[in-house]
Amino acid sequence: MFTGIVTDIGTIRSSEQRGDLRLEIGCGYDMHDVAIGASIACSGVCLTVVDKGEDWFAVDVSGETISCTADGQFADGARLNLERSLKLGDEMGGHIVTGHVDGVGSIASVDKVGDSWNVQVAVPATLAPFIAAKGSITVNGVSLTVNVVEDGADGTSFALNIIPHTAEVTTLGDIKAGDSVNLEIDVLARYLRRMKDHMAAA
Repeated sequence: MFTGIVTDIGTIRSSEQRGDLRLEIGCGYDMHDVAIGASIACSGVCLTVVDKGEDWFAVDVSGETISCTADGQFADGARLNLERSLKLGDEMGGHIVTGHVDGVGSIASVDKVGDSWNVQVAVPATLAPFIAAKGSITVNGVSLTVNVVEDGADGTSFALNIIPHTAEVTTLGDIKAGDSVNLEIDVLARYLRRMKDHMAAA
């Protein structure tokens, strides 16, 4: 379980195909405090630490995970938003995040507004019912608030506001139009939709 509050930016130092994809990720964490088997969210994807060193950890990424996440995310040299799993008593600064990507969005535009950036994200039709204005969404592992949702003939998109601090401490400061991003909807919306579908089928 996570909160969507990024605590480090990691860099993929190497990758090796071993059936699954083995990644070595450089980071700033004190790895003495990270156990083998611990969960770390990597740009919104919950992955398990399978090896570690002084300033790095390794994870195995399955083919299923790669097929469900943003293109190029696991390339050598890619930067990843990192968050260690939530501990009992930690501050709940974002919202409840599971680290399970629900779909991939596409950045439609990035516009400077004051000191911040207005980001428009196009979403798959399957996710459209789960996104609401002033609701929470996770983009590449970052907990954000949806400003506006727009449903049109060409599909659904939503707008976000990226403040300078968020741009500085996450990889969202580097996004541009055309980029793919991992999206995780609010877990409450997921369960409400399931309840609605189940009631309709009863």
